[in-house]
Amino acid sequence: MKTRARLPRLVACGATLALALTLSACGDGNGGGSSDDGKIHVLVYGDAGNKVEKQIVDTFNKTSKVKAVLDTIPGADYQQKLQTIISTPNAPDIFYNWGGGSIQPFVKADLLLPLDDFIRKDPHLKDQFLPSVFNSAVVDGKAYGIPMRGTQPVLLFNNKKVLKDAGVEPPKTWDELLDAVKKLKASGVTPIALGGGDQWPTLMWFEYLYDRIAGPGLFEKALGGDKEAWNSADSKKALSMLRELVDAGAFGKNYDSVKYTNGASPALVAQGKAGFELMGSWYYSQQLEDAKEFAGKDLGYTTFPTVPGGKGEPGNVVGNTNNFYSVLKKTKHPEAAAEFLKLMYSDEFVKAQMAIGNLPTTTNTEKFLDTAASPDYARFQYDLVAKAPSFQLSWDQAYPPSAITPIHQAVQQFFNGQLDEDGFIKAMQALPTE
Repeated sequence: MKTRARLPRLVACGATLALALTLSACGDGNGGGSSDDGKIHVLVYGDAGNKVEKQIVDTFNKTSKVKAVLDTIPGADYQQKLQTIISTPNAPDIFYNWGGGSIQPFVKADLLLPLDDFIRKDPHLKDQFLPSVFNSAVVDGKAYGIPMRGTQPVLLFNNKKVLKDAGVEPPKTWDELLDAVKKLKASGVTPIALGGGDQWPTLMWFEYLYDRIAGPGLFEKALGGDKEAWNSADSKKALSMLRELVDAGAFGKNYDSVKYTNGASPALVAQGKAGFELMGSWYYSQQLEDAKEFAGKDLGYTTFPTVPGGKGEPGNVVGNTNNFYSVLKKTKHPEAAAEFLKLMYSDEFVKAQMAIGNLPTTTNTEKFLDTAASPDYARFQYDLVAKAPSFQLSWDQAYPPSAITPIHQAVQQFFNGQLDEDGFIKAMQALPTE
């Protein structure tokens, strides 16, 4: 999953959440959304983005008779624990998700409230968001999510000082990346930080390289059930190039024991022990929180390198179009939920997200770019997403939740040599698409 939150690093907030029917919260809530305590419970992924979510809850509570409580789940297994509680008395009223495949099982189980009536009463719940983003949470023609947080393209981040000391420029092509790996190794640093222990950061390398070589069509075919797409020449070429990168020592030798979710991999970059890290755009806000001086002085970013002869457009991006809030059908306070969702297109929301480095996908975002924590970074992201010929949703969010673990295991095992090309292809061909 990518806080993927494709999955950003989580902020610990107490005891680990058991897989039983209790929910540990960072706020003052108890996680009991469907028990009628007179409140609406908003469940989110616990990380640096919670600062804004707490602010918006406080704003809502100033005028609403029905109060909102923000609950957070610590740990990289948000979806697993969400599935554990979503049909229990501890279910939230509103919950954070990634749209796409992440909510399809809940729609099929008739657990979610279609938001079309909300939208009919307040059209801004739809028309204030970019259509390509809003539609990511439309299932079978019905809207089940309102965008929150911001768009999350995956970027290639770097430590500008480390690159300069090694005589390296941000790579524009795959060959330049391989050359940078050699120079960074020679300078005594890990070329590319990778939180392989979380598995999903490794997946980002597959997503981009497959897109650069084959274009978005290969993955779209595979997601649609065409299993032979994984066995194509383009697929095998992508795997061959990934193997070359790993074998060149690009990620060092201990990447499977390093995690992003505990701050270890971004710390390698911030502390000058690694040159690059491929990560979602939330990386900026995470570094701003954990290593403010580095974020303001030496944190660089660029697009993923091109592959000469590849079918994918150089401007294509992968990642998460946005995160979404969905509403459970059994909420006892749908009117309050609707009022809460309206804050997701408010000026306050947009400015607060931009202040921590996120880029909302509202239609009024552009006029606030200069108020961002880093206006240059905000403009870079905005232009990148606005001009992207294709924005491919992360594989583990496009597929249904039952495919997440098999995907993560396959990418990890291919990287560490437990699976060869044929083994990886067979694992992907076995993925459920519904």
